[in-house]
Amino acid sequence: MANLTPASNNTVTLANAATFIPELWSDEIIAAYKQNLVLANLVNKMPMTGKKGDTLHIPKPTRGAANAKTAADTVTIQQTANTEVQVVIDNHYEYSRLIEDITEVQALDSLRRFYTDDAGYALAKQVDDDLFAELLNVSNDAGTADGSDATQSHYQINGASDVLIDYDDSTALEAFSDAAFRNMIQKLDDADVPMDARALIIPPAIRNVIMGIDRYQSSDFVNGRGVNNGQIGQLYGVDVYVTSNAPTVTGSTTSGRVLTLMHKDAFVLAEQMAVRSQTQYKQEFLANLFTADTLYGTKVLREENVLSVVI
Repeated sequence: MANLTPASNNTVTLANAATFIPELWSDEIIAAYKQNLVLANLVNKMPMTGKKGDTLHIPKPTRGAANAKTAADTVTIQQTANTEVQVVIDNHYEYSRLIEDITEVQALDSLRRFYTDDAGYALAKQVDDDLFAELLNVSNDAGTADGSDATQSHYQINGASDVLIDYDDSTALEAFSDAAFRNMIQKLDDADVPMDARALIIPPAIRNVIMGIDRYQSSDFVNGRGVNNGQIGQLYGVDVYVTSNAPTVTGSTTSGRVLTLMHKDAFVLAEQMAVRSQTQYKQEFLANLFTADTLYGTKVLREENVLSVVI
């Protein structure tokens, strides 16, 4: 009987049969990351992948005006009053797990799926959180954002009227209503905000209210079918998204969840490094170190394109 002596390059070993394949992990994490983004999918994205530098300078031109031409007279030269928005790329977040060999050997493949889903969710939630933090610095009363969540003036629903009050004001807040939503839409219309690419981003409690408004249970609403991440329908041409990430604001006399009506140019997300995953064997621990990370920056681009509402 002949002896079999397999060559070293065609033997199945732990090294070439390992379940931790970086390509597979990366694909699964990116998929989970994209599935869990809500606000980040609705803002102006500016990829910076492969580019050097830590600050992105975005020109912010002002609109011009049409002028009547007088016969035999020169044209009207308009002054250039362009500004810029600077986006600092300083948000670097990671998700890491140290998975021991005994776990890799004995655990089901579902363990990898859990970690990739969890990494994608954690990083997506962080990106959305940072964009919502920018939202709380927006001043809708043509003032200067002071960065204080407790005192910043924001658009506020107070019954059927639309008023500007502080988060810390004692004015009682009332429930979301069709009239209030239409007032918000008019507010953006009056500010000459483009009518396309608008979105209403609501917390789960407001979704509950919307489902109880009779007039929304028609062809104007997409019957709860998901179209994009978090999208539950469309009202008056505005896509409606629900997210549990909607901020909670607490003042000394009033508190509530924030819902947002916005155009995509209200914020910018500059992504310098897309989500990536890496694995490294750590012999001193007899374990695989798995890390997923991303690098990006967020900034308010046009604050006139967003209304934040505490309710």
